[in-house]
Amino acid sequence: ISIIPLVHLFARATMTKAIPLPALQKSLCAIWGTTPQTTKLMLTRVDDWTHDSFNEDIYVSIRAMGKSDRTRDTVLEGMNRVQEEFLTVADLVANVRLETYQKEHYFHLPPKPTPVSQ
Repeated sequence: ISIIPLVHLFARATMTKAIPLPALQKSLCAIWGTTPQTTKLMLTRVDDWTHDSFNEDIYVSIRAMGKSDRTRDTVLEGMNRVQEEFLTVADLVANVRLETYQKEHYFHLPPKPTPVSQ
């Protein structure tokens, strides 16, 4: 698996456990075979979320390009490893979701470089 462009983490604002983003990013890069430049972690603190049967500390939403080598079994194995890493590295119970997209349906517009003042 070569590109996992976005990992969005949701945690309750009142949760006091640390969320070590650099350490988790390193773990996710190792799991998915990516680099920090393509594996961006974004943390959003929320006041609350609806309760269901899960007792998670953090909700992990991953978007990845759908490719032929990303079979259901391969993706599920990677997701299990992500869940294990959150528990091992940060003592966080993770609810992991992964969504794939087709390359032709993906668009990205990064900010333009700032001109250098002379």
